[in-house]
Amino acid sequence: MDTKMTGKFYLCALLSLFLFTPALATTIYKWVDENGVTHYSQEKPPEAKTEKLYSEDIEQKKVGFTAPKVTKKQGEQKSDAALAAEAVNEKDKAQAKAICENAKHQLNVLETYTRLTRKNEENGEMMRMTEEDRQSEIAAQKQRIKLFCGK
Repeated sequence: MDTKMTGKFYLCALLSLFLFTPALATTIYKWVDENGVTHYSQEKPPEAKTEKLYSEDIEQKKVGFTAPKVTKKQGEQKSDAALAAEAVNEKDKAQAKAICENAKHQLNVLETYTRLTRKNEENGEMMRMTEEDRQSEIAAQKQRIKLFCGK
């Protein structure tokens, strides 16, 4: 019997706590000092013109992520690779076309197959390409296509 009574007591106490939380709202004072800085406090400042705010009336801002806005830079500088690609495109159209076709073929292979091997430059052995290397090569081939194919 005693455990039922104490359980009911705690349940009633908990429910009353939830029901009377609006009564616990606090008064917040807002004022601007002589430097133009806005202050908030629960204690009224001496000799300052204040505005009373009540905590239950203050609407909280939503918390989340806002993506940064992308702005175009005027007079954007071209990369060294872009300048070199322009020079090749201007001087030798056949070479630019060959680079374009090679890049398209390499991209097709990289996107079609996931288990690729490549020759190690140091010891000449064939090594399996990691997924990071494969993704890096895909990005490089897409960049070559963009520079040399005009897409």
